[in-house]
Amino acid sequence: MIDYTTHMPQPTPKQPARRKKRGQPRGRSVRPDALADIRALLGERPRRRDLLIEFLHLVQDRHGHISAAHIVALAREMKLAPAEIYEVATFYHHFDVVKEGETPPPPLTVRVCDSITCEMFGGEQLIAGLQQKAGGGVRIQRVPCVGRCEAAPVAVVGTNPVTAATADSVLQAIKANATEAAPPRCGDYTHYKDNHGYALLNAVASGERDAESIIAALEQSNLRGLGGAGFPAGRKWRIVAAEAAPRCLAVNIDEGEPGTFKDRHYLEHDPHRFLEGMLIAAYVVGVEAIYIYLRDEYAGIRAMLETELARLRDSPPCPAPWTLPPIELRRGAGAYICGEESAMIESIEGKRGMPRLRPPFVAQNGLFGRPTLEHNMETLYWVRDIIEQGADWFASHGRNGRSGLRSFSVSGRVNKPGVHLAPAGITARELIDEYCEGMTPGHELYAYFPGGASGGILPASLADIPLDFDTLNEHNCFIGSAAVIVLSDKDSARAAALNAMRFFSHESCGKCTPCRVGTAKAAQLMAKPAWDTALLGELSQVMSDASICGLGQAAANPLQCVIQYFPHELAE
Repeated sequence: MIDYTTHMPQPTPKQPARRKKRGQPRGRSVRPDALADIRALLGERPRRRDLLIEFLHLVQDRHGHISAAHIVALAREMKLAPAEIYEVATFYHHFDVVKEGETPPPPLTVRVCDSITCEMFGGEQLIAGLQQKAGGGVRIQRVPCVGRCEAAPVAVVGTNPVTAATADSVLQAIKANATEAAPPRCGDYTHYKDNHGYALLNAVASGERDAESIIAALEQSNLRGLGGAGFPAGRKWRIVAAEAAPRCLAVNIDEGEPGTFKDRHYLEHDPHRFLEGMLIAAYVVGVEAIYIYLRDEYAGIRAMLETELARLRDSPPCPAPWTLPPIELRRGAGAYICGEESAMIESIEGKRGMPRLRPPFVAQNGLFGRPTLEHNMETLYWVRDIIEQGADWFASHGRNGRSGLRSFSVSGRVNKPGVHLAPAGITARELIDEYCEGMTPGHELYAYFPGGASGGILPASLADIPLDFDTLNEHNCFIGSAAVIVLSDKDSARAAALNAMRFFSHESCGKCTPCRVGTAKAAQLMAKPAWDTALLGELSQVMSDASICGLGQAAANPLQCVIQYFPHELAE
């Protein structure tokens, strides 16, 4: 009988497993030089989990990228898993994560905006010209809106914005090493106080003005959230104040909606008016800590706010026993989704900026699980004026049956783009004629976005609709943050809608399938010479009905408007 086992391959003797010494961490070993660098960068800062994004900025700013070695060293220092740090760092567009063996990016990055208004004013030609002329040592990177649409096209050299940019002006900035954004020349604390600044805060802190009268005045003024959602401000204060302490205040200055730049405008001109409104809200609602979330593109404003907040700490605006609450200025990292309130809160906590499922709402369970008053910066900016001049003063403004004031960020084919403070309910035609000095010579009004990229597109025949909350709903549009982008007869609504959809596809956080897959698929279909309108209509419905947050729910608005109002463009 043949013993077949003698002809079979014999198993290799098992080698004893190499065990790590007791107490030695598993995974990639830490490089001593990288650990020393991380410790030097972090200094005496507490190694709190919520500071992770701030620490990643320190590494990115110092080295121009974030290496694998630095991720491992940071994980050791913060007692986190490297994978946890990696997933956060790779979520945000402004962090360049370089794996082992990969080539780091060039020393200088020039970001060129390719969003709607910049594309209208030659953004693509600017990108092509810079790619041809920039030379080595410079990376040309196309990016979404950088919040300077009134001076399109825009390039950002390092952190220094170059407005109305040409290839030559950008190259000149590079040659002059003008890579740092200059803080705005305004916002002096002493000057603001000398002009009756913080007098209202003193009245509130001393008990001269009670909390109930403040909230009642906001309710009577009909002030609504000016970041886009439009929730009544007074009601929000009342809801959060009724929650159990401790409470937080989170200020949203991550205005990433293409076409929007009003928050930047007010911070550059009168930042302490916002800061006073913020402190009044904190006192009235009874919050114990304030977090200001500022978009990373506003480097000059960040430097200014750091200076002014330091002055407030050194010389509090109110006498004892009032004390300035802890205020932390947090830096975004290039993620449009963090304009959504719960995604912003996740980011402040040092995580990926992914929207939360609701309920619970942030008013009950927000930052660090605490009841949180979340506000757009401009909403707080108006608090002082409304309380000092009376609710009727604010409510008395308005047209066409609407009340209040609106800060319109206007860009596109008008003679005077910029932020225009106008009565709520003004029409697009009135806004252009009365505040923007009409259309650019040689251009006729063709279409307009009433509320940024997500607000939809309306034709000139509907330019007499009052612009305000709820007035545009029947036309499948909304005012949002009041970013009005004006298109002329030399522009294409179809091209603008495709630009918007590509933006949403790029900025989708990926958490839910309808948005992650839907925006990408819609952009592919919209890029084809002929639109499959039936399929795009079905896709739009799924995105609107099933997406978790407003990004996916509103992303299809521009394409639906093109199908409804500009069918002639699809027939061409």
